[in-house]
Amino acid sequence: MTIAIDANASAEPQFEGGGDRRRKLPPRRLWRPATELAVDLGTANTLVLVKGEGVVLNEPSVAAVDRATGNIMGIGLEAKRMLGRTPDGIIAIRPMKDGVIANFDVAEKMLRHFLRLIIDRTIFKVKPTVIVCVPSGITEVERRAVRDSARSAGVKRLLMVAEPMAAAIGVGLPVDTPVGSMVIDIGGGTTNIAVIALGGIVCDASIRTGGDELDQAIVQFMRKNYSLLIGEPTAERIKIRLGSAVPLDPEVEMDVKGRDLVSGLPKTVRIDSSGVRDATQEPISRIVNAVRRALEMTPPELASDILERGIVLTGGGSLIRGIDLLLIEETGLPVRVDDDPLTSVVRGTGRILDDFSRYGSVLTT
Repeated sequence: MTIAIDANASAEPQFEGGGDRRRKLPPRRLWRPATELAVDLGTANTLVLVKGEGVVLNEPSVAAVDRATGNIMGIGLEAKRMLGRTPDGIIAIRPMKDGVIANFDVAEKMLRHFLRLIIDRTIFKVKPTVIVCVPSGITEVERRAVRDSARSAGVKRLLMVAEPMAAAIGVGLPVDTPVGSMVIDIGGGTTNIAVIALGGIVCDASIRTGGDELDQAIVQFMRKNYSLLIGEPTAERIKIRLGSAVPLDPEVEMDVKGRDLVSGLPKTVRIDSSGVRDATQEPISRIVNAVRRALEMTPPELASDILERGIVLTGGGSLIRGIDLLLIEETGLPVRVDDDPLTSVVRGTGRILDDFSRYGSVLTT
């Protein structure tokens, strides 16, 4: 039995990369300058939190650039709508790749644009203190790129925190106690897995597999099985509506439009969730194997804590149907998905801003 889904029906994006989930900026407050910010500079989305106000910006990490002049034509949701639709003179760029900066100039302009949206709400033009979330496996060169980009964007003081640590704080795990906690953050470009105790990461695994890898697997699946060429936005819609890690009951279907590779003409085909699940099996298996590696490195006392307390899933990729059930089956441990996994990391960074004395040890300069 199958359930049919209309591909043209509106659906709110659920995964990392769902740029339509924007929050409007709060009303202008002339008396309250934004001096302390938390930024989740993600591969798919950039979120900004202001201390005392919460998340005030959630935009896709996309910029549209004029090829000839290098000028920015659009940033955020405006630029995301241009993906796969631009003329030769304009290119839509995602400056973040695998959780780190791949295009320094565009990332700097994008970050400066987002920060100005926040800072310019007040008459007081102050340079803010900013905490930026970075993958746990980031290299020193990649860390320097983040630091230089933030300073060029007008940041007074920059601090960094590992994404799994911020996610663990965001979901309320007791990271500053001797009790072991395990968190899995599945983002757009990376999956970060960490076992945390006493305010530090005891063991971790970071792989450059996330929502983008699932999208690419769906693009290749459509090309190979249906001779249909589709773009990343279409692949993302397929992932949101049909993606699953375990068999569904009932399976669902949808129509997909693209360009026929044989005739070169527009074409519509109907696909089901079982085919999409087979297509995304390899990247999902890589995530499961990384979780196994992290558990194998976990000290036995902390492993017993995890057996009792379970694993918490965060990030947009955790919204793939049944991924928690797959991890339960593969590891035998309790697994739960956070109530709001898309904002777990930036919420955790906001808690660090609220209580520096408690969480200051998790930060690096």
